[in-house]
Amino acid sequence: MAEEAKSTSKEPKQKPRIHLIDELRGFAIFCMVFFHAFFTVGYIFNISWGQWLYHFFVPAEPFFAGLFILISGVACNLSHSNLERGVKLALIALIVTLVTFLAKDLIGEQNLIQFGILHMLACGMLLYGLSNKYLKLVPSWLGILLNVVLFVITFQIVDGYFGIPYLLSVRIPESWYSTSFLFMFGLPNKDFISSDYFPLFPWIFLFLVGTYLGRIGIRKKFPKFMFKKRLGFFGFLGRHSLLIYLVHQPVIIGICYAVQWIISLFPHGA
Repeated sequence: MAEEAKSTSKEPKQKPRIHLIDELRGFAIFCMVFFHAFFTVGYIFNISWGQWLYHFFVPAEPFFAGLFILISGVACNLSHSNLERGVKLALIALIVTLVTFLAKDLIGEQNLIQFGILHMLACGMLLYGLSNKYLKLVPSWLGILLNVVLFVITFQIVDGYFGIPYLLSVRIPESWYSTSFLFMFGLPNKDFISSDYFPLFPWIFLFLVGTYLGRIGIRKKFPKFMFKKRLGFFGFLGRHSLLIYLVHQPVIIGICYAVQWIISLFPHGA
């Protein structure tokens, strides 16, 4: 009994949960769900107020999606195996692509997802898992600085520009966008379709900023306020963000069809 108690006492203590990360990720997924709901109502069900709300919130999408990507990079420092996480997420992302392809007659071919945020995050986790020992050679402050710069100068790559937005931009040759296999790097051709599109450039650099921020937090200890629960609702969403992301769109479509059916039961003008 004494030996058993002694061995139990030597077991590593579980790390306390960093609730602020959950809450920020939960806020980001909350915004994403509503943004996709407006798109669904507006462009799958062709309702004008949904289109208006979707376009109203389009400028905000890079911010909450970017927050989600940044937090995912931070979380890489808290994972036991980023390669395993990356492989699992890559399989899930491929299933999402397959499902949207099979359902294209229902949701519209323009809503096919070929390289969305899950695809990008899976690539980020795999890249980080394979190259972490080399990334560690770069000082954290330098890694953050370099990746912020790369994120900024590649931010307009999908629009055909390379450089600092609104200050100094260089036009990318159109021939770079003529292939059918460089879409994952932000160089899609004119026939490429992906309603959820987050190419590696520029988003992988924001993901890597998160990994370096996470390294600083692990080494120097996160401040105490990050461990306190403040917004339980967003914390819950953050802890279940992948599941919510996978099921939210079918649920939204199902609700829209249900409402559409209920309305059809009542005669117009009644």
